[in-house]
Amino acid sequence: QVRLTEIGGGSVQSGGSLRLSCNVFGYAPNFYTLGWFRQAPGQEREGVSCISASGHSVYDGVSVKGRFAISRDNTQNMLYLHMNDLKPDDTAIYYCAVASPGYGVGWPVDPEDFDHWGQGTQVNVTS
Repeated sequence: QVRLTEIGGGSVQSGGSLRLSCNVFGYAPNFYTLGWFRQAPGQEREGVSCISASGHSVYDGVSVKGRFAISRDNTQNMLYLHMNDLKPDDTAIYYCAVASPGYGVGWPVDPEDFDHWGQGTQVNVTS
């Protein structure tokens, strides 16, 4: 059974940093694209960053480019999101997800292309 668990959310002031981690259980994530998504109150879930199975290709959303960095450690079944220069608009629930088999990697990324999701972790950025 696949289970994804995010940790590392919390509250931070504008300009601060956080690192989110996602542990993928019961899966072989090194064969699949992984992604981070977020959902703010009253808004649709949006892609933040995604990374290819090998980790060699990454894509970031325009709003986070240059501030956030996605990475993965396939030996530890871990996915990370390093968030720097956080802004109040980054406040949301953040989710990690595993893409469907056969999905490549590219942008924009559609949540419908991801099969398995974590429960989410809250990130609050105060001004």
